[in-house]
Amino acid sequence: MRENDPFAAASPVLFRNREPSPYVNRLRLMWQSMRQPVLEHFPKAPDIGSTQSAAEYLKQLEEIYTTDAYHSLSIEGYKVTPELIERVQQGSWNPDNNATDREQVSALAARGYWQAFQKVKSSIEKILAGANAGEVIRADHRDWYREMFAPSVTAGILKASDLAGYRNMDVFIRRSMHVPLKPDAVRDAMPALMDMLQEEKEAAVRVVLGHFMFVYIHPYMDGNGRMGRFLMNTMMASGGYPWLVVPVEQRIAYMEAASVGGDIVPFTKFLAGKARLS
Repeated sequence: MRENDPFAAASPVLFRNREPSPYVNRLRLMWQSMRQPVLEHFPKAPDIGSTQSAAEYLKQLEEIYTTDAYHSLSIEGYKVTPELIERVQQGSWNPDNNATDREQVSALAARGYWQAFQKVKSSIEKILAGANAGEVIRADHRDWYREMFAPSVTAGILKASDLAGYRNMDVFIRRSMHVPLKPDAVRDAMPALMDMLQEEKEAAVRVVLGHFMFVYIHPYMDGNGRMGRFLMNTMMASGGYPWLVVPVEQRIAYMEAASVGGDIVPFTKFLAGKARLS
């Protein structure tokens, strides 16, 4: 018998440190199969550099904020008014000295939306300065999420640790046939989504599939719809598109369009119809 070391010679096959998850393969196949229909049904990205400056674009975000916050929060079932949105924006909302503010979930959501919006604006500013949109989202999306729920931590409703990382429990979507990925799959799926956003050259594809895939994965226990729309609008900015508001009056159509199994065309057409191209 002669001993030898099976690892002494280099392997003819280069193995990865970790083989891709089947969920990653599924997402990549979905992205590739849905990409062309999106390009066929979503307007071509305008050239922002030839139409307006970054400062003008950011100013438009400030002007659209109240409308966007009202509709985005209302879609999620919060009872908000434009007056509440304005009060929160102006800083007159005070959970430390006002028990009603502490207990009012809608006020907490409105304040969190305002704080998250400021982070999203900072991300958009980086993108308008030339940064890769996917890289910015990868680095910043957790900050958006923490700010969105920071008021609930201040009020003692959530622990700060609750905002660390992605969900570790199953989650279900009301009135939807889609069952989001298992918690262990989320750990593989989210980096894959960020890779695809980073690699994608067409802004229209990043807009539609970024939103669709984020909600498909559903990485958080709460706030996925708001986060998905923030991601969508950040990608809108990356292509020079104006900010897109989904009206609460069309919530059912919005949800149904996003839930059609395997067919991205209805969702693409819905968003395309809301894009304010001027």
